[in-house]
Amino acid sequence: MFFNGDWQESVAVPSRSSSWYEEAVIYSIDVEKFADGNGDGIGDFIGLAERLTYLSELGITCIWLLPFYGSPDRDNGYDVSDFYSINPKVGTLDDFLAFLHSAGEHGIRVIIDLVVNHTSDQHPWFQAARRDDQTRYRDYYVWSADPPPVASGAKSIFPGEVNSLWTYDEVARAYYFHHFYDFQPELNAANPEVREEILRIVDYWIAFGVSGFRLDAAPLIIADKGLEHANPRDPHGILRQIGGYLQSRRPGGVLLGEVNLAPEASDAFFGEGDQLQLLLNFMLACYLFAGFAREDAASINQGLSLLPEPPPGCGWVNFLRNLDELDFSRVPADLKKDVFEVFAPKEEMQVFNRGIRRRVAPMLQGDQRRIELAFSIIFSLSGPPLIVYGDEIGIGEDLSQAGRNTVRVPMQWSAEKNAGFSGASSGKLCQPLVADGPFSYKKVNAADQSKDPHSLLNRIKRFISLRRKQPIFTKGRMVRLSADDPAVLVHGFEDAGALLLLVHNLADRRIKTKINFGGMQPRSFRDLIADVEYEGLSEPRLELEPYAYRWFISEGNGS
Repeated sequence: MFFNGDWQESVAVPSRSSSWYEEAVIYSIDVEKFADGNGDGIGDFIGLAERLTYLSELGITCIWLLPFYGSPDRDNGYDVSDFYSINPKVGTLDDFLAFLHSAGEHGIRVIIDLVVNHTSDQHPWFQAARRDDQTRYRDYYVWSADPPPVASGAKSIFPGEVNSLWTYDEVARAYYFHHFYDFQPELNAANPEVREEILRIVDYWIAFGVSGFRLDAAPLIIADKGLEHANPRDPHGILRQIGGYLQSRRPGGVLLGEVNLAPEASDAFFGEGDQLQLLLNFMLACYLFAGFAREDAASINQGLSLLPEPPPGCGWVNFLRNLDELDFSRVPADLKKDVFEVFAPKEEMQVFNRGIRRRVAPMLQGDQRRIELAFSIIFSLSGPPLIVYGDEIGIGEDLSQAGRNTVRVPMQWSAEKNAGFSGASSGKLCQPLVADGPFSYKKVNAADQSKDPHSLLNRIKRFISLRRKQPIFTKGRMVRLSADDPAVLVHGFEDAGALLLLVHNLADRRIKTKINFGGMQPRSFRDLIADVEYEGLSEPRLELEPYAYRWFISEGNGS
């Protein structure tokens, strides 16, 4: 049937025990958009708790919650005015605790966003700081009496919307620094008192039982602000301090970092496993879509080759999309051009001249074969997979919404009123539903797909189930393999004589190709997806239908 060639270089550490987060399947949720439990048109913790059985049956082991703190909500909750309260829109502290307890009963851990690079300008710290230059809160932020020079390499996160990193405050009679919007003044992490405040926030939420944090804008927390008093003397020491405190209070807790830098710069944020345990794999997502656009495995292999090997106990979190834009600012111009031409040809699909503000399913034209293929790759790589809510059923986007809200559409639970998201009148919904076109909730929803054994939802369930049943994904050594056809992506895992082989056809054509496999020649193997046993390998080539994928395992069969 197939296989010929030689073993390639192993690229992972020897077999060892894994931490829970290395084996996790992570699901990202914007609480306001997920499920409305009290009928006011806004998702909340009551509604989220009611949907935990769905997530448990899907196979999710860790929920990542986007910000739900007290906030004026001018930037999707990332403008925090109170780190110790729940935004009333999504419920009360009791609602959150009930959700957290129920998640634990379902075997699901919860991590939450730790947004400590900046606050809202409505935060009491900033209000005190701007009114009195002698208060201790003045040095919680970065101020300058005169317009200071911009630090080398510093630039706005929102080019075209925010044109200066310094804004003059009439009350303070001084300029304050901000990488983000002008209503998000930057905290001064060089100030030991600010670092103590961060640890208090960590302590508060850890005491309730969260399993860790997604550290927002990690590089900016420790970045050069252009002023001596605001530049940490030991930047990564701040991350070690947060990580060390988390481990002292919650052994086994995790820090997942938003570190959208070049891979060689990202590596420093792992430290020796004493800073951030997990990093979001922004770079690979770009190379994946380049591979889809070009129908060429070389692009994906290039992305994989750029990634530094994490220290033991650390890993890359692999995803197709997060709830921001898909950012191409750090990849070659020709790669960005090829992806934009195929997946974001219209200006309304682009944002900040660097990103794509679209969901996975519309980008892949709703073709279930291609969507399955894309997720098969994510679920078959080394490192925890991440799913954004709704992508497991292939929900669409709303390009009429501003900025990043185009992908933050309400979850589509059923074909009933308001997609089963809320019992409120449609005019009260927090955001309009996707009601028309091929991704309408009447055509794409969890209830219908749960009844169809061949639906995208049930395929994703199958991927998750297979991954969780195969410890070789986390304990094995990843091996680099190849095929004779350039459209075929091949990689594998090897552990104690067992081989897991992952094959993906990126092209819209039938392919018959030789896999450069070599070394071991298993006497028997099993197709995990089809659950079929094979004895012997009489034919040296593998036949693949358009966008087909295969997960083969050979357990304990030698050369």
